Amino acid sequence: MAFEIPKTAYSGKIREIKLGKGDKAVTVGGETAYPFYLFEGQMPNLPRIAMEVYDMPPEEWPAAALEPFAGVTGDPVAWAQKCIKDYGAEMICLQLLSTDPNGKNRPAAEAAQVAKKVADAIDVPLIVWGTANHEKDTEVLRAVAELCQDKSLILGPVEEADHKKIGAAAIAYKHTVAASSPIDINLAKQLNILLGNLGVPDNMLVMDPTVSSIGYGIEYCYSVMERVRMAALTQQDTKLQFPIICNLAKETWKSKEAKIAEKDDPKMGDARKRGILLEAMSAMVVLMAGADVLIMRHPEAIKLVKEMIADLTAK
Repeated sequence: MAFEIPKTAYSGKIREIKLGKGDKAVTVGGETAYPFYLFEGQMPNLPRIAMEVYDMPPEEWPAAALEPFAGVTGDPVAWAQKCIKDYGAEMICLQLLSTDPNGKNRPAAEAAQVAKKVADAIDVPLIVWGTANHEKDTEVLRAVAELCQDKSLILGPVEEADHKKIGAAAIAYKHTVAASSPIDINLAKQLNILLGNLGVPDNMLVMDPTVSSIGYGIEYCYSVMERVRMAALTQQDTKLQFPIICNLAKETWKSKEAKIAEKDDPKMGDARKRGILLEAMSAMVVLMAGADVLIMRHPEAIKLVKEMIADLTAK
């Protein structure tokens, strides 16, 4: 008698969302089963990876993270172009670190000009990410939305405290919103409802449930993402049926294990290999939890993750 694998019955589907515009636009979402459960459903659009670019030279990155971008970290346009030309980036995430009020505190108008220059210089989808300071992000992301009104950006993080003003700007200038909540399924759903009530269309919203690195609470992040996917696919919760974006790189590379030099702790082994593997393994964990877009840093970590995706989806 042949053995038949029991299968889960799915009643929901993740929405398909188009990010960017033109020939290089990407579509994410569309899953009808749990991540990579191709024996139970469809995964029509494979997860996408955005390479991050900073709007100022990073000051605390370990040498292993800086190495692939030597010579361009002072110019976000050149940095973004290098990611696309040399490393095949299919999306770019511009991290507006310089706008942090506790740091350089760059004015919103200046930050918007930088975003515009990067958007004009590339032909792949652009994510523009603030610093999670509600007051400053509201000012900055609204300025970015207006100046880049024809670019179909993805703006984040948009949180409950600033969703009205940033969401309104995204609606007015036709940008996608990355709805960011602090590792809680109920808060994630609530924010999606608030943005919907505001008028953000369902096809212009992705979810950022907040993630962390391996060793720094990733199991809790995984469980929340897993519950989001369960509710979306098996409980017909339409307010959670959105693609998930994970701003992963900075969480991984700021960890002690990624930054400590081998000479300072020989037991940790090769620092370069360690950082790359930490990022790649953290990425695979959130992919298995349901991530549709990953924001990553090191080209070799990205290569490892793409190989794993290919292996998991090979027929």
